[in-house]
Amino acid sequence: MSTARAERLVNLVLALLSTRQYLTAERIRGIVPGYADAASDEAYFRMFERDKTELRELGIPLETGRNSAFDAIDGYRIARRDYELGEIDLAPDEATAVGLAVRLWDSPELTGEAQGALVKLRAAGVEVDDHAPTVVEPRVRAEPAFGPLLAAVQAGQAVRFEYRRSGSAERRIRTLEPWGVVSWRGRWYVVGHDRDRGASRCFRLSRVTGKVDAFGEFGVVERPEGVNLLRMVSASSSEDPSAPTTASVWVADGRAAGVRRRGRVVGRSDAGGEEGDLVEIELYYPESAADWLTAHGPDVLVLEPEVLAKSVFSRLEAIAHAGGAR
Repeated sequence: MSTARAERLVNLVLALLSTRQYLTAERIRGIVPGYADAASDEAYFRMFERDKTELRELGIPLETGRNSAFDAIDGYRIARRDYELGEIDLAPDEATAVGLAVRLWDSPELTGEAQGALVKLRAAGVEVDDHAPTVVEPRVRAEPAFGPLLAAVQAGQAVRFEYRRSGSAERRIRTLEPWGVVSWRGRWYVVGHDRDRGASRCFRLSRVTGKVDAFGEFGVVERPEGVNLLRMVSASSSEDPSAPTTASVWVADGRAAGVRRRGRVVGRSDAGGEEGDLVEIELYYPESAADWLTAHGPDVLVLEPEVLAKSVFSRLEAIAHAGGAR
């Protein structure tokens, strides 16, 4: 964010906090430094809309309303009671739990958010130990689509993404009005209204491929009253652990001992001029196995099923692109 925009946002917050009346956009334009530089009315309103969105994404409770029944235009204000942080009083064990929770996320994006929460707590005078020793330190891994989908839920926007169905390599574009992102049995799902089907649907984040595009006006998508997202996900789960999938993989000689232990050698072959074994593995959850097989890099090549091979390939491709961006 540029310095000029940051100063403008601070001035906007101060202006909206200092009044109990609703200020119209035109009134705000006249009293908040930074808006007078807009080249036209259209440019100002675009700037103001971006700034309102930014404040809401920062968690600032921006209210919209009118001062009387005779007002024809909505105004804006920030209620001080909702904006100010209440007194924080954490016991030592609670502060330690907060520190451990910050270390729970295995995602650069969410780790940054968690560290930011620690900074805010320390600024409020709470001493938080985020280096407390622990015997077992679990990790919560979030899929790449997690952040964009959660942001769309908070902004009330529709999303469009490419999705691969279970057991199929085919990818289709889905258009969804997202109601929420939830975790069920170690996997993340987005729940919402599927515009293409005209019905509520659940989508597993690990099957979302490519970029998640949010579109449309902010605040249009709202979660219906009485909807239980977790219950919807559990009801839509159709995986049958009694029907395993046989995967065929190539394993380089002397490598990937863990893969060899899980399967049985059925033959010999070469890949890219390197000798190795053909191994068959029984997998109850092929989707989850994609991460495990990807971790072996070039030592393991998935041959079948095609959906698993493409899942591993897409993960390796993402890793290669991330490395090239550094």
